[in-house]
Amino acid sequence: MDWARTYDVLVVGGGNAGLCAALSARRAGASVLLLESSPRELRGGNSRHTRNLRCMHDQPADVLTGSYPEEEYWEDLRKVTGGQTDEAMARMVIRRSATCRSWMAGHGVRFQPSLGGTLHLSRTNAFFLGGGKALVNAYYRAAEALGVDVAYGAEVRELELTGGRFLSAAVTVKGFGNRARARTLVAAAGGFQGNTAWLREAWGPAADNFIVRGTPYDDGTVLKLLSGAGMRTVGDPTQGHAVAIDARAPRFDGGIVTRVDCVSLGIVVNKHAERFYDEGEEFWPKRYAIWGRLVAQQPDQIAYAIIDAKMPGTFVPPVFPPVEAPTVRELAVALRLDPAALERTVEGFNRAVRPGTFDHAVLDGCATAGLSPPKSHWARRLDTPPFAAYPLRPGITFTYLGLAVDERARVLAADGKPSDNVYAAGEIMAGNILGKGYLAGIGMTIGTVFGTIAGEEAARHAAR
Repeated sequence: MDWARTYDVLVVGGGNAGLCAALSARRAGASVLLLESSPRELRGGNSRHTRNLRCMHDQPADVLTGSYPEEEYWEDLRKVTGGQTDEAMARMVIRRSATCRSWMAGHGVRFQPSLGGTLHLSRTNAFFLGGGKALVNAYYRAAEALGVDVAYGAEVRELELTGGRFLSAAVTVKGFGNRARARTLVAAAGGFQGNTAWLREAWGPAADNFIVRGTPYDDGTVLKLLSGAGMRTVGDPTQGHAVAIDARAPRFDGGIVTRVDCVSLGIVVNKHAERFYDEGEEFWPKRYAIWGRLVAQQPDQIAYAIIDAKMPGTFVPPVFPPVEAPTVRELAVALRLDPAALERTVEGFNRAVRPGTFDHAVLDGCATAGLSPPKSHWARRLDTPPFAAYPLRPGITFTYLGLAVDERARVLAADGKPSDNVYAAGEIMAGNILGKGYLAGIGMTIGTVFGTIAGEEAARHAAR
């Protein structure tokens, strides 16, 4: 990179959204500098932990089965967000998702057939061959071939704006200060989940028990700088993409393999050995992201997913083995739970299970009766040893407090007017569409769609 140069487009953030912006801007003829805060070997932000994106399609298409029309996609999103979404913006993302795969393939991304089983994604989600890391590597290769300049370990410390117009960024690289100048700025630096102090501001002491599934480099600096400069924010700081992950996962960067996918197949109890929510409410891709928040609301932010010997083989196993025991009482001892309390919970659940034909591929008729909370589907008695459990903690993927944007990815000022030359894409603006809840794969869809829009719009503006 050339720090003396004034680039057409400065992209801050080297994950999926930032890379899509950089590629789109460069293909539109703009000179581009991309700043990635992580070292090269950890580049890509949360995107390197992803596996797929959710795509609209009206008929079977390459790696996708059946159809997934706009209205169904929209209804799925509306339900998980409880209506806390900008419908016009969401529908734009949904429609443009139909063309994402071909654009991605044109930049080196390869796909594989979707997974079946409890994930129920073969119709709705396109999986990247080699996962998110392969996607990130393909995009960096494409960017370098096109002449995008990339700086790793580049931490933005200050943004110079005058009247809401971006002028330059103060950047530290390996301890040395530099200034990056550009005609336009694309903010794609993620949420603030890597900032424990900020999480504690929102959640209080409970945040100390949260685990960050992804990169520690998403510390919210760019979000804070832009909001401090008068840009409008959107979203609740306590909302985000949070799932139940294995409590034994590392503090950062555990990724997808730490997620526990058997919640819908057994029961979940808190530290008092009590159930607290309907484990079989809906298919896992539509409801798995509520469980991080649910666990966060439990005492000491700890819970336990409990299954028996009938369940292994019906879900994708996480990286850590379960805690096993020949009896429920011995399992409770191993988990340091009250043995009598766990036995009462399991016995009460077993009595409430009504006969049905178990089928985890559909919303089956296996439910409980007279139990609070109920289990609506996939309820089977826990009666076959050995019994097993996975300890759960809230696993934060990304936060939803972000920058307000319009459909051209322009960041809005406090008065609601679009900024002259500041754009945003990815997790840093996902709260416009995700007020709460999550739909598997939609984060990558939002990043891809808004990344390409932001890059095209920034390049167009710079060429004026």
